[in-house]
Amino acid sequence: MLNLDEQNALRERYRESNPDWRPATELYAELARKAILPVSRLLDLGCGRGGLVEQLEHPRPLMVGVDPDIRSLREHRLAADMHPLPRVGVPTECLPFSRSSFDIVIASWLLEHLSDPATSFGEIGRVLKKGGVFLFLTPNRRHPLVNLNRVVGRLSGLQGAIVGQLYGRERIDTFPAYYRANTSRALERLAGAGCMRLAALETVADPTYFALRAGLFGLATRIDSSLTSDRHIHLVGQMVRE
Repeated sequence: MLNLDEQNALRERYRESNPDWRPATELYAELARKAILPVSRLLDLGCGRGGLVEQLEHPRPLMVGVDPDIRSLREHRLAADMHPLPRVGVPTECLPFSRSSFDIVIASWLLEHLSDPATSFGEIGRVLKKGGVFLFLTPNRRHPLVNLNRVVGRLSGLQGAIVGQLYGRERIDTFPAYYRANTSRALERLAGAGCMRLAALETVADPTYFALRAGLFGLATRIDSSLTSDRHIHLVGQMVRE
């Protein structure tokens, strides 16, 4: 498995031959920074042990992290900070916040894990203020390797074993992936479930995502170059509460 430095080095190689390309994480972070005002209340869904909130220079009392995995919340990288991030251990389907509590909701690498996305999107729309923004980063179900992972996930127990081997994760950190909110059509429908509209959606190629070894980078690049843009690996999007 490539470490982060190796993966970033391959991304720079890819950027050299594709000068206009930017990683999906950069686009996602840029959307968040443009949307956040100094007084914005922000909810990080599926916050895990950290992520974008670590990069934001935003008052901690105005941000809340939510995740059903208590172990991740305890080990959150901002938990031991002088001003720790408030965190709540609940699933996305039943958020313990009143209506119109937040200006911004963010979710990175969460939508693929939703077993009941309609309920989750309903909750997101409920806690967002009118005109509020939901930003997300997630894999594209239309990418062939994501589809392969989806098929593997149907085989009981196999996905956890494979992901653990490839990505060096413990089984306890490998969560089921359903990909029920991971196409443009599904996202448009789910936006309506939360009284939102899909304001922007971008697909982003990234051959390093499945280049688990440096030797596979060339193959992953060729696979990506053969795909139409609507099948690129990552979806970065924005919904607006109506």
